[in-house]
Amino acid sequence: MKIKINILDITTVNEFDFYWRPEDYINLLKEFDFADAEKSDKDELLELLYLAISDFEPDESARILLNYKLKEKLNQGQIQSISHDMLIDKVSEEYPEPALHFDLFNINQLLYKAYNGTFPNTEASIIKLTLSPIKRTDHNIDKEIIIKALCGGLKDNNLIRRLFQDQIDGIEPFADAEKTIWRFKDIENNNYQIISSKYWIDKDDFLSYEYETEIEFYDKEE
Repeated sequence: MKIKINILDITTVNEFDFYWRPEDYINLLKEFDFADAEKSDKDELLELLYLAISDFEPDESARILLNYKLKEKLNQGQIQSISHDMLIDKVSEEYPEPALHFDLFNINQLLYKAYNGTFPNTEASIIKLTLSPIKRTDHNIDKEIIIKALCGGLKDNNLIRRLFQDQIDGIEPFADAEKTIWRFKDIENNNYQIISSKYWIDKDDFLSYEYETEIEFYDKEE
């Protein structure tokens, strides 16, 4: 499958305004022993949460946040370990299960702001692109095609290319494509927006912002 790619914009951010909702702030304020959270002004909830968090030791706050968001995916021993590691390591980049990186990023950044930089700062990339199949194809554009298309313009030392070259080349199935792209949005007219960690894709990783590449798919029959 041959495809043409035009990178329209790459923005580096260190937070997302859609991840935490007002009800999360209220629930977390309760977790941090803040009285009458429901009666607080909605516009002040985040600032109140920062204050409530800062009354606790950093690793304890991390444990509370991790438990709130990830108790169904991590056991208490893992949560305890991560809560300590977050103070010295970029866990949202280094944790061995990439499927958790998005949640860990948002938890880390809330703590980073609450403690004015005590936690490491991490960043994400928002990429807008146009992706046009050169020939008619029956393949729907999904995360696997998007990441393989992006890899066609990335430098050889990019982390995804170094870790997943066999998957990119179609030698092995690419299940991890779902994990390296955090969010994927079809904007219509062959335009797409993806969100990923800057650790995976940085604007400086690209050789070109406009190029053509061949997408190879894994065939288990071969």
